[in-house]
Amino acid sequence: MNTDDVHQERNVLGGELEPCGWDPVTGFYRDASCTCGPAVARHLVCAVVTADFLAHQRSVGNDLITPVPEFGFPGLRPGDRWCVVLDRWLQSYEAGLASPIVLAATNERALDLVELDVLRRFAVDVPDDLSVLG
Repeated sequence: MNTDDVHQERNVLGGELEPCGWDPVTGFYRDASCTCGPAVARHLVCAVVTADFLAHQRSVGNDLITPVPEFGFPGLRPGDRWCVVLDRWLQSYEAGLASPIVLAATNERALDLVELDVLRRFAVDVPDDLSVLG
C-alpha cells in the first residue's frame, strides 16, 4: 500500500488517521494503522484490547490470543492496541464487552455502521480540540 494513501484516510473525529500500534504492529496492511486502502479492509477500530474482549472474541470464533506467525500475528494480550474488524467490535459491544478505543486512530469508515456518540463512550484518547467531544 502506498504510504500517501494512509495520509488521505481520516479518523472518526475528522483529523488525520493516527497510528494505532507498533508493538505489535497492527493493521490489515501491517502498517500500524487502521487503514482501508483499495482492498476496503474492515479493520477499522483501534481497540485497546481487554481480557474480557479477548475472551469474548475467542468464544465466538475469533481467536486473537493464539499467535499465527505465518500471517505475522503475534497473539494479543490485554493492553495491546490492535485494529479490529468493525463487525467484531460491534459484536462485543452488543454483548456488553466492548474494548476501549482510540478515536484518533479509528478509521472514519467505522461511522458507516456506528454512531460517533457510541464510539465516544469507549474513547481512551483525548483529542487536542475538546470541542469535538460535545
